[in-house]
Amino acid sequence: MTPEEFTATFDRIRNEVSRAVVGQREVTEGLLVAMIARGHVLIEGAPGLGKTLMARALAAVSGCAFKRIQFTPDLMPSDITGSSVFERERGTFTFIPGPIFAQLVLADEINRAPAKTQSALLEAMQDRQVTVDGVSRAVPHPFVVIATQNPVESQGTYPLPEAQLDRFLLRIGVGYPPTEDELAMLVARQFEDPLEKVESVADANDLLEMQARVRDVEVKESVARYLLRVVAATRGHRDLELGVSPRGTLAYFRASQARALLQGRGYATPGDVQALAAPVLAHRVLLTTQSRYGGASRESIIASIVKGIDVPT
Repeated sequence: MTPEEFTATFDRIRNEVSRAVVGQREVTEGLLVAMIARGHVLIEGAPGLGKTLMARALAAVSGCAFKRIQFTPDLMPSDITGSSVFERERGTFTFIPGPIFAQLVLADEINRAPAKTQSALLEAMQDRQVTVDGVSRAVPHPFVVIATQNPVESQGTYPLPEAQLDRFLLRIGVGYPPTEDELAMLVARQFEDPLEKVESVADANDLLEMQARVRDVEVKESVARYLLRVVAATRGHRDLELGVSPRGTLAYFRASQARALLQGRGYATPGDVQALAAPVLAHRVLLTTQSRYGGASRESIIASIVKGIDVPT
């Protein structure tokens, strides 16, 4: 895929998604960054802000096989991974794949299931395979998990373990849309559901080629060292009990490459590193008890770290 073909495919996907999801341009681009960087996304926002709609629209536009998992307190790991069923006529066990065997998986309200169930996603998100009854089976490619959660509701929810959070490339917050965007939404939905009119403008092979192009993006040593200084600052910060892991460093690096490509560049800049600092790093750090009760937030600390580091020219 040439740079021109990449840009054309990306523009088609973004424009078609915007037909169903009015506004939320930054969220849409964040989803695309994660998709072409072979990462996963956690979307946070209050009910009714279109989190599920974004995932459904992206699946429809990209031509990916889509499955939705509604997380509930009684959901079992086997409901996600699948299980082996005994067939009496044949006298053998047959594996029935679960919804995790799709190219784009929506883990809706992921924090409504306990950690035992959430952990069923870990192997698939990290190693692109699922092990059931001692047998490992590969998930389809491309493979992207888009999880949603409501951060303002605590009743009947379970906090995501740090190991689970670390598997998400980006955590994106969704807020209320501007008035003009909300008006455009009302007009678009007056007579029909725009999602029903969305067309597939790409396929799995296009996405795989886009993912392959990400690794060709140049990251000069000065930019890589700048990225490492940001990461290192999280590990010794007085308000942070836990800093960013090496896996987080690599995720940060790959996301910066993907963002550069989506911006039409074959090289990453300090601007890419700065723009992705909060979405990639904030959910990977842990506040100290004192800073947490003092009103500090992960995002504000990451922003202060980035602000305090000299930018290479």
